[in-house]
Amino acid sequence: MSNQSELDAKIAEDVADALIYSDRSGTIMRWNRAAAALFGFSAAEALGQNLDLIIPEHLRAAHWKGFEAALASGAMKLAGKPTLTRALHKSGRKLYIEMTFALVRDSGGNVLGSVAMARDVTERVERERAAKARPQTS
Repeated sequence: MSNQSELDAKIAEDVADALIYSDRSGTIMRWNRAAAALFGFSAAEALGQNLDLIIPEHLRAAHWKGFEAALASGAMKLAGKPTLTRALHKSGRKLYIEMTFALVRDSGGNVLGSVAMARDVTERVERERAAKARPQTS
């Protein structure tokens, strides 16, 4: 590795969780291999697209309200706390994902955008829901 930014790029590309970075307008600027595997869109398909690409329609208004508030205040309500939400796969299938979010700042402290790390928890959530729905027998 010749420099730190090359190493940083390799780490971001190779981490196990989906890594998605969007600028202040919500345009996807970074999309790693795990994001491609999770959401079904290649980096070529996702880069330059709006985050609505992976946000189910019924959640978009709430997402953008939170996104705008975070950019305006410089603080995220859910920063660092994993949150369970729904996401869209390229096939149209809805996934349950667990995500963490953080704001990305320049050296002057100005917010450049937002980074999210996501993992698929669909199987776990569906298993838990099925267990709750089954009548309990002793």
